[in-house]
Amino acid sequence: MGLSLAFHIVFAAAGIALPLLMVIADALWMRTRDPEYRELRQRLAKGTSILFAVGAVSGTVLSFELGLLWPSFMGTFGSLVGLPFALEGFAFFTEAIFLGIYLYGRERVSEGLHLFAGIVVAASGAASAFFVTLVNAFMNLPAGLQVEGGRIVAADPLAAMWSPSWMHQTVHVLLSSYQATAFAMVGVHAFLLLRGRRPTFHRKALGIALPLAIVTALLQPLSGDRSAKQIAHLQPLKLAAAEAHFETRPHAPLLVGGKVDVEQRRVTGAIPIPGGLSFLAFGELDAPVQGLDAFPREEWPPVAKVHLAFDTMVGAGTAMAALAVLVAASSVRRRRWPEQRFLLWALVAAAPLGFVALEAGWLVTEWGRQPWLVRGVLKTADAMTAFPYNAAPFWLFTILYLFLAASVVYLLGHQIVATRAPPLDQATRPPTGAAHAAE
Repeated sequence: MGLSLAFHIVFAAAGIALPLLMVIADALWMRTRDPEYRELRQRLAKGTSILFAVGAVSGTVLSFELGLLWPSFMGTFGSLVGLPFALEGFAFFTEAIFLGIYLYGRERVSEGLHLFAGIVVAASGAASAFFVTLVNAFMNLPAGLQVEGGRIVAADPLAAMWSPSWMHQTVHVLLSSYQATAFAMVGVHAFLLLRGRRPTFHRKALGIALPLAIVTALLQPLSGDRSAKQIAHLQPLKLAAAEAHFETRPHAPLLVGGKVDVEQRRVTGAIPIPGGLSFLAFGELDAPVQGLDAFPREEWPPVAKVHLAFDTMVGAGTAMAALAVLVAASSVRRRRWPEQRFLLWALVAAAPLGFVALEAGWLVTEWGRQPWLVRGVLKTADAMTAFPYNAAPFWLFTILYLFLAASVVYLLGHQIVATRAPPLDQATRPPTGAAHAAE
């Protein structure tokens, strides 16, 4: 399940953000009639269709795995998580219908309706992520259920869908999807711009993706700060694991990096920021922060893994935010998007950071909840399918996802390489025959 999610989250995130970039390019084409915006719109539409198809395959695998690998979870909580899953399915089919209109109705519907179809694709893709994230929010902070003697005696699906963490998680997930995709697109076009291929085309592509990258990179730390403060109040064990904070104390330091020794309950090689964790969690430098010692040892998550994933996420996010400030300042001062080679190379280097942060953040969320599948109600060990270990299914799915990943890289790469030479279309083709004679 972890392998499937690790692959699917990349396809899904790009599938959420690309339609928005596609719609922006479409709107610019309608306003300027610049054929390069039309070409960019078409290439982004093809990329969206590729990612939609692959995301549908990997998402279907996940839906089967929910029933096959976690029958206790689905049997016990199906009535609670079924509503957001059903709404996600509705959003998915809406996206499929309007993506078909957008791809095949370009010459059959009006330009306004065509643009509207693209907007619906972008909105329904975001809605799919929103509803799926509501399920994860419920697993982290279950709501809408009454448990007596280890059994659920009352359930409210609407209350379960709006878990206390729903807003923070959904905002963080959507921002991370747009941020990761925008930085990846910026890196690709910055690299091709450095290679001197069709500079005007790639500058226009940067002009679409860079604003989204900058805005999301600056908003994401604010979203992360709000999430951290909520986790400190409602999931203190997860925060303690993420910061490898073993001892409950005031003026708790924020640890950057370091090697975690769970047996000795210490972190070596870290850079401590005095009072940093207290301020991050409660807004006061001397506020007491619960450590791992406040919780039973058998309920600790894998502290070393959670701390490493948390540092990776924060480090990648900080690097992107710093680069966003630098690029924005340069653009405001020069009144144009950056053309300096060192900034373009920095954007190329930052291209994968969004997806690195996305994967690391997902691991913090999942590892940080362990040993619970539904926090405080159902443990992971009690929910999974009991069958003798067999490595064949794992390697089968590994091969499947490697094949899907290779297919996506090849198809998207083909779209990118095709921008080496300007297209010869109706807008740029020289007049011939009767048209030439008429001229």
